[in-house]
Amino acid sequence: MKRKIKFSLLYRDMWQSSGKYVPRVDQLMKVAPHIVNMGCFARVETNGGGFEQINLLFGENPNKSVREWTQPFNDAGIQTHMLERALNGIRMSPVPADVRRLMFKVKKKQGTDIARSFCGLNDPRNIKDSIKYAKEGGMIAQAALSLTYSDVHTVDYYVNLADDLIQAGADEICLKDMAGVGRPAWLGKITAGIKEKHPEIIIEYHGHTTPGFTMASILEVARAGADIIDVGMEPLSWGTGHADLLSVHEMLKDDGFDVPDINMTEYMKVRSLTQDFIDDFLGYYITPRNRYINSLLIGPGLPGGMMGSLMADLENNLASLNKWKAKRNQPQLSQDDLLIKLFDEVKYIWPKLGYPPLVTPFSQYVKNLALMNVMQMEKGKERWSMIADNIWDMILGYSGKLPGELAPELAQLAKEAGKEFYTGHPQDPYPDALDSFRKEMDEKGWDYGQDDEELLELAMHPEQYRAYKSGEAKKAFNEDLAKRKAEGSGVNTKPESAAPAASAPVASADFAPTSMNINVDGENFKVTVSYGDDQPAAEAPAAPAGTSSQPALKPAVDGKVREILAPLEGKFYLTKDSSETGIKVGDTISAGDLVGYVEAMKTYNAIKADAGGQVVELVQNSGSDVEEDDVLVRIK
Repeated sequence: MKRKIKFSLLYRDMWQSSGKYVPRVDQLMKVAPHIVNMGCFARVETNGGGFEQINLLFGENPNKSVREWTQPFNDAGIQTHMLERALNGIRMSPVPADVRRLMFKVKKKQGTDIARSFCGLNDPRNIKDSIKYAKEGGMIAQAALSLTYSDVHTVDYYVNLADDLIQAGADEICLKDMAGVGRPAWLGKITAGIKEKHPEIIIEYHGHTTPGFTMASILEVARAGADIIDVGMEPLSWGTGHADLLSVHEMLKDDGFDVPDINMTEYMKVRSLTQDFIDDFLGYYITPRNRYINSLLIGPGLPGGMMGSLMADLENNLASLNKWKAKRNQPQLSQDDLLIKLFDEVKYIWPKLGYPPLVTPFSQYVKNLALMNVMQMEKGKERWSMIADNIWDMILGYSGKLPGELAPELAQLAKEAGKEFYTGHPQDPYPDALDSFRKEMDEKGWDYGQDDEELLELAMHPEQYRAYKSGEAKKAFNEDLAKRKAEGSGVNTKPESAAPAASAPVASADFAPTSMNINVDGENFKVTVSYGDDQPAAEAPAAPAGTSSQPALKPAVDGKVREILAPLEGKFYLTKDSSETGIKVGDTISAGDLVGYVEAMKTYNAIKADAGGQVVELVQNSGSDVEEDDVLVRIK
């Protein structure tokens, strides 16, 4: 009898592995019935990860999106699943326990069946808390093993971790091969080892195709006992995304597995709608290079899920660095020059940081630190001279235990900076916070929402939710999109204003169609054709990697007022959470006092004064975009 393999469609991760944004709720509701009618998916990934935060960034209510988007799958008996980051919930920084508990309850009531919980450090304490909270909220608890390939991440390491999590109550195990660097035979051994101890446990494999191993990996884990395979769909499969449904289906069918049939008419409708969404606005945020497989990533092991943001960050930082070099008449770098320097630096620092698995948020931390090291060394400064606060938290143990040993040089840097290592439970330093957010909502007259879902959004994403409520988020998004449409950006490189008037087609010797009409079972579909030769459009300079450094202080003309300058580009905030109180005009501050943060590449970078005085002007509003050397605060 043939063994059955089921499929899960990663319609959320497909978008975020390729670019920045996800479809609007009206677009999701157009495509949902056709995904259902394809008839081949047991599961669909609907939310979690960056979905909720991204909704806020373009001015859409994520609670409305999740409820409406999950409903067609709930009605059809297709399970929905979300990704969550254990201690970090569905954001990039630690979340209080009461907020984490509320998240699982709300997401279940919104229609999400399965919580895929991972800890970027594979610290079982963080994942066990999520297992407990998910089950309390009525969700299926799927514990994810963050797979990475190193001297400390052995087959036994992962088999034993899975055993520990299953004993703690995990209903399922996910092999989360987020960088696609798991070697196929190695993955098969891990799968077989888990199944030998727990033959009844469901194992779901999640892999990215970035370095090129994934098809072989899928075959190995299926032969070793995996039950469910995560897949993507064209036009958003391969590259930094996931293996395509059609290819995986045919490969497993040929190998003797029982796989569900695919309704190709509905497949083409989903594919066509997805392309429409790209053409509408999402393509302006998809970097063309993310559509390619890149074997260079085998070495640094960075995940496909973050490559969309990495390439955008790289381009922005390159512009900033070359601007600095141009001022000093130094040779400028190409994007490829900076990319190779970054990959080499990741390979160098990763063991020194104790081999944190390269998954969100720690892949960003390692990448950000490597990029900042490269940027600093290019400017003639020392490696490790700028380390963001949340990277220090990872190093010091506040996020969990590092898998390997920390390099002595970093331990010494911590000692010199007066920092203390933490060995307690990672949740303990973050006290419950819902009451403070209830108070804020009461004061502002904001409704808690159905099942307290609006309270959850404020508590989970405070700054983004406030920007959403004020309308600033939607305004900023619309302005950015209008600029990209006018200039051309991402895979949508042709400016809207430059679109040619309709005219009769003219044949040429080198004619290459940009679209084709395909007939499937008597129904016509328009399919866009890409030839892979577009280059990403240059974007405005943005933030270098996160730092925690002393800003320059520039004396005013009268020699009394001094200016605290931004040491990097990003968004300026007076506080990063509700537990802090921002400085205000009239306050007296001392050298070393915190004056605010610059958020860059998903890390908050503390800005401290290196001289004391009275605050006479807050030059930037909290949430303002700032460039390097912009004045933040004036003191006297």
